[in-house]
Amino acid sequence: MKITFLGTGTSQGVPVIGCRCEVCKSLDERDKRLRSSALIEIEGRNILIDAGPDFRQQLLRAGVSNLDAILLTHEHKDHIGGLDDVRALNYISGCPVDIYAENRTLKAVRAEYSYAFEKNPYPGTPEMNLLEISCNEDFAVGKINIVPIRALHCRLPVIGYRIDNFVYITDANSIDKTEMNKMKNCDVLVINALRKTTHLSHFTLAQALEIARTVEAKQTYFTHISHQMGLHAAEEKHLPANARFAYDGLIVEI
Repeated sequence: MKITFLGTGTSQGVPVIGCRCEVCKSLDERDKRLRSSALIEIEGRNILIDAGPDFRQQLLRAGVSNLDAILLTHEHKDHIGGLDDVRALNYISGCPVDIYAENRTLKAVRAEYSYAFEKNPYPGTPEMNLLEISCNEDFAVGKINIVPIRALHCRLPVIGYRIDNFVYITDANSIDKTEMNKMKNCDVLVINALRKTTHLSHFTLAQALEIARTVEAKQTYFTHISHQMGLHAAEEKHLPANARFAYDGLIVEI
């Protein structure tokens, strides 16, 4: 399995428009973060988690020309805002792109891209095959088994995913113990860590580290990182040996 971090930033990305903090002014490429998204390559298939407003730029940068599935964690704009650009993939494959999400998120996609789901859609609109999933049941992309994991983003239920020994959780600030059992003993855990101070709807760095210890993840990468975390080079020195800040373009192999 190969994981490529296409984006590791928050809903505003880093740098933030108009901000002049040291992180937003940093020349270190690891401090430049597009909206969070990850590509998983496994058994000859390309599976994307989330397609935010930077979707086009991310796929171009990574040289991606086909996707077998897009898994959505939830319906916030920074996670579904780029789906119009599946049009390019439609042109190449001649087929709709399979989009997996729970019912509430699929309804939001239909509303956001209503023009794509009309009875007689305008020529060239994106073609998406919406497939409903449930947190209570595994599903498969081809022969690849995927385990949904329920988390809470403040009051909003979101979905994380386990694919083999890889777990991806973002935009969460609470995970029930029963759901954490699905994350146990993974080789690689990716989890959101917004900043070091408390936040209403996201794990802090300390909270994310505690989750990683609880599920006994062998290696942890933090994503959905804000400019308030501090400079990548300075802050990573303080992490334990089996934890790292992810950055855009990072590739991890299991």
